Amino acid sequence: MLDHNLDFETARQMHTVLVLHFLEGMKQSEIAQRLNLSHSKVNRLIAQGRRLGMVRIDIETPYQRLMELEAALVQATSLSSAVITPTVSANAETNLQQVGKAAASVILENVRDGDVIAITGGKAVSATVDNLVADRSFDVTVVPLTGGVQGKFYTDVNNLASRLAERLGGRALMVHAPLFAESRAQCEMLKEMSSVREVFDLARAANLALTGIGSIEPSGSSYYDLNPVPEEDRKMMVGLGVSAEFMAHLILEGGSLANYELNSRLVAVAPSEISGCRTVIGVASGPHKVRPIQTVLNGKYLDSLILDEGTVNAVLTEMERSKNVA
Repeated sequence: MLDHNLDFETARQMHTVLVLHFLEGMKQSEIAQRLNLSHSKVNRLIAQGRRLGMVRIDIETPYQRLMELEAALVQATSLSSAVITPTVSANAETNLQQVGKAAASVILENVRDGDVIAITGGKAVSATVDNLVADRSFDVTVVPLTGGVQGKFYTDVNNLASRLAERLGGRALMVHAPLFAESRAQCEMLKEMSSVREVFDLARAANLALTGIGSIEPSGSSYYDLNPVPEEDRKMMVGLGVSAEFMAHLILEGGSLANYELNSRLVAVAPSEISGCRTVIGVASGPHKVRPIQTVLNGKYLDSLILDEGTVNAVLTEMERSKNVA
């Protein structure tokens, strides 16, 4: 607030200095020379003008709408942060790559030497790894959150972990076990193997966790690339209220784990077990991910979420519709 006891001459001089510095972009030394003032006097006038509220800085960005969407998503959920990328194309792959690039930047902003990074498989995680270019090497360890699935490039979490570690200049540890065991007993046995247990223990306490968000609707799902499921079982899962795959686990619409046989055979860290991670980052893109994203948000599994503009608009619209119905 402006001090009314400030004498007119000092106020006029302060105003002149502030205009020259903030509006005309002059350096303090240039202002001192023009007004025949000492450099320290110019510095004091600027500092005093700030304290008196004479300086207001407005930042305009062409992406203001994205910032507003980020704030709206955080306000509507338990997230601590969100990053929204512009939807630049009708091509789903192009938008996915944009989201992956943003997620790669978030990883680089948050990673520290000595960190453990835990990751899942998935197309969005693969896009993140593809777009990560570090300016320096980081002393990090990258570990999988799940057992492995051979086949498509994005289902092989061990390969993704290795690629991410290579791009960061760190090392990767592998889980030498399948994602799905043949029985619950075999699953427990595999998870108790020292080589698997040690990796999963690191994953549970990771500094950063990077996860995809999967759909189980047949039209857009890559869950069935992990484990082939008969068509009648797919319909039954939807009928039971399963609406997302997260860390290879089937999740009910309210956010809890589904009591479904496949979940009991998963060689993987459970979603509830990553609550101790410093930051859990979710990444997703596409209209078929709207319901799964809501489901994962209902479970409060994430600290940060990275989406494209079209997807987040659909998520927020659906949240508002659900609120009005309730």
